Amino acid sequence: MKKTGMSMILALVLMLSALTACSGNENKSASETPGGQSVSSSEASPSPDNVASGGEAVTLRFALWDSNQAKGLRKMADEFEGANPGIKINMEVTGWSDYWTMLEASATGGSLPDVFWMHSNEIYRYASNGMLLDLTDRINASDKVDLSKFPEGLVKIYNFEGKQYAVPKDFDTIGLWYNKTLFDQANLKYPDESWTWDDLYNAAKVLTKDGVYGFLAALHNQEGYYNFIYQNGGTVITEDKRSGYDDPKTIEALEFYVNFVREGLSPQVFGDAERADLIANGKVAMGLFGSWNLTGFTENEFMAKNFDVAVLPKKVKQASIYNGLGYAIAHNTKHPEEAWKFVEYLGSKEGQERQAELGIAISAYEGAANLWVSSNPTFNIQKFVDMVQYGVIRPYSNTTIIWEDKVNEALKPAFTGDMSVEEAAKNAAKVMNESLAEEK
Repeated sequence: MKKTGMSMILALVLMLSALTACSGNENKSASETPGGQSVSSSEASPSPDNVASGGEAVTLRFALWDSNQAKGLRKMADEFEGANPGIKINMEVTGWSDYWTMLEASATGGSLPDVFWMHSNEIYRYASNGMLLDLTDRINASDKVDLSKFPEGLVKIYNFEGKQYAVPKDFDTIGLWYNKTLFDQANLKYPDESWTWDDLYNAAKVLTKDGVYGFLAALHNQEGYYNFIYQNGGTVITEDKRSGYDDPKTIEALEFYVNFVREGLSPQVFGDAERADLIANGKVAMGLFGSWNLTGFTENEFMAKNFDVAVLPKKVKQASIYNGLGYAIAHNTKHPEEAWKFVEYLGSKEGQERQAELGIAISAYEGAANLWVSSNPTFNIQKFVDMVQYGVIRPYSNTTIIWEDKVNEALKPAFTGDMSVEEAAKNAAKVMNESLAEEK
């Protein structure tokens, strides 16, 4: 199996790091953490009588990218510290884009955080280059982590060549957020399980007025056109690892989605920050956003007062893209047992239920999702859980991070009106297949 040039460089650097016995787990302050923010424990340093195994106090670096989840996770970390004197958790929060830049630099420099979030887009690169600790034996020996209690698709994401490199953290689905106030003013029925693409389109036409767009059809895959592709019976990637962008059903779905922009029912939007601003400031009446936005939307007074969420509309079938993060441990952590103890807690029934109770995310552990629903009375978030029954795992392969960027660029001319949707989709299939060919 071929590797990208960057992967080969990373592998070489890791070999050199190992040969020179470089260790990469220094505890950095917020100002020393690249592009990030350190969220340290408020507790005092442990006394000599309350220390971890080995007789020395241990501080673990824990990296993540979502500041909305940081507050709840800090509370969980504090509770873990209270039950495990001598182990301290130093959280480092870095925005999504900067997070992967930081992680790559840390990997090449031999200074990976002890524990960090992993994503389906990146698991192959980090697992195949030996940057993650193999957790298989620890999981098998654990009486707290039971992978059978997690969705099989999420477990599979973080399994590489028969070895488990991360414990599932959560899952997420995509919901249709809508402005109840505007629906009421237009005398429109709120979106529900019966809604079809026609209902979405007709409502968007009615709601597009007075400087407000009816629907937000942004150039975004997971929180956008991926969902429409699968609702129409199309696909992004086939079972034999070929692009599905030249599938007529996929093209048809893209044409429906892009048409909102073509008809002026949606603005041309290409950035995440712009998408969030548009819906939070009342500039769009409807939009697709993932369950991970819940904390931010709840804290926004305008959203909390005017919006709610529904399941996605259907065409040939119902579908909502779902994904889930994983907790990984650095291959070269100085504190593998302490790091595993923390990850074991996070992936246990106790930890997963606590995550749900605090409203941090939809816990992936069987039965814990209901606790997440109870954590937030502001929106009808049960809808996110309801969609799991027909959820479609976020399309991925070994080179997802490469071909998704290329596909995004290939599709952009369709959204700007410089190219037909069919031509752009076929170009997307071409560049995606070129990336997939590198995996063979």
